[in-house]
Amino acid sequence: MTRPVLLVIAHGSRDPRHAATVHALTERVRAARPGLRVETGFLEFNAPSVPRVLERLHAEGAGEVIALPLLLTRAFHAKTDIPSVLREARARLPRLRIHQAAVLGPSPLLNATLGRRLREAGVRPGDIPRTGLVLASAGSSDPEAIAVIAEIARELRHTGWCAVRPAFASAALPRTEDAVRALRAEGADRVAVAPYVIAPGWLPDRIAAGAKAAGADVLADVLGPAPELARLLLDRYDEARVTVGASLSA
Repeated sequence: MTRPVLLVIAHGSRDPRHAATVHALTERVRAARPGLRVETGFLEFNAPSVPRVLERLHAEGAGEVIALPLLLTRAFHAKTDIPSVLREARARLPRLRIHQAAVLGPSPLLNATLGRRLREAGVRPGDIPRTGLVLASAGSSDPEAIAVIAEIARELRHTGWCAVRPAFASAALPRTEDAVRALRAEGADRVAVAPYVIAPGWLPDRIAAGAKAAGADVLADVLGPAPELARLLLDRYDEARVTVGASLSA
């Protein structure tokens, strides 16, 4: 039985680093599972667009696609934009069965990726008990997404950091610089900022600028094409296949 195509759906950005990072991640996914067809589509700014990829797959005779949002929380894009694009494609491409997978977060694999980036930035195990951590996300106006980030920050607090505060680059408060200053005021000897974003771009740059302006001791890199993240994409793909199989047999 032919495996469904994995279509990774990224938002897209005018910043060329964004698409380059997304492609590096999907290349790692391909390498981790030879034989699985992995395609990449963008909602805006970059090519190919999601509709164009689906049209090509339909023309080539593909039977089934699992569309995986490259998103960390269930916010507007996951709840509205992507379902709308996929719904329109189903209407135009009746021979192609299209299923939407779950978003990536929350997941222990994302927390592991954060840990990797912090270690690469110079945080040593002995530093953690005296270091305050800022979990800096892109931000959202969706209360569910904001609540997820706050819950991840609470979970990370139990892994040894002296304190953990969420921060947001847009749409919600506090900003990164305010969270860094708050941790200083609470007595943290050191402050590290961990961007909870997948690829570089305008909002991650805002996170970095806030960290530097407030004098953070450590600024980790974005999650990027980490092996843990590639594994998570495959986990979400596999979960979607199980869900689709269960619905068909019901």
